Amino acid sequence: MELKEKAIEIYNRLKKLYPSAKVALNFENPLQLLVSTILSAQCTDERVNKITPDLFKKYKTAEDFAKADLEELAQYIRPTGFYQKKAQYIKEACKMIVEEFGGEVPHTMEDLLKLPGVSRKTANIVLTSAFGVVEGIAVDTHVQRLSQRLGLTQNENPEKIERDLMEIFPKETWKDLTYLFQQHGRTVCLAKKPKREECQLKDLCDAYSSQH
Repeated sequence: MELKEKAIEIYNRLKKLYPSAKVALNFENPLQLLVSTILSAQCTDERVNKITPDLFKKYKTAEDFAKADLEELAQYIRPTGFYQKKAQYIKEACKMIVEEFGGEVPHTMEDLLKLPGVSRKTANIVLTSAFGVVEGIAVDTHVQRLSQRLGLTQNENPEKIERDLMEIFPKETWKDLTYLFQQHGRTVCLAKKPKREECQLKDLCDAYSSQH
């Protein structure tokens, strides 16, 4: 089976399995999604969703975050880990949003990448889920793990993985792909103990065939 055929087959099976897969972070506007995505680095979406209701009650606008006391902000987000750095990123990103983008989260890849703490992964999530703009594929740890196990990439670097995936998956699949991979990564293709025998992709999986 050619790689592009295999990719379509993987997408179709996952889409059947998880028809309602979408971003797992709770948000009401682009700013909340941006902040939540920054917080989700090396932290579970579940944990982020536990702390954001209080956070977004306290800080409602980009200006609120830009003017925030750094220590106070850091305490709010402490459970997400690396909280000093994340607080700094959020404050600086919001300052830039206020000063350069009129207080509104920018909606192009180029402008989002100017914001402190924003990687292509973060930008892709904000673009697709807050603005419906598809520029690429957000590569998080789940996407990275599944892509490698399924033999869709040999790369370790998220940006190179993204380029590989963009080459083999049709553009109309990009928007959902991250969330389908995430859901499968959380339920079946686990990092430490993947449920190999019950995986609906095992006949397409390089990691599975190398074990058998």
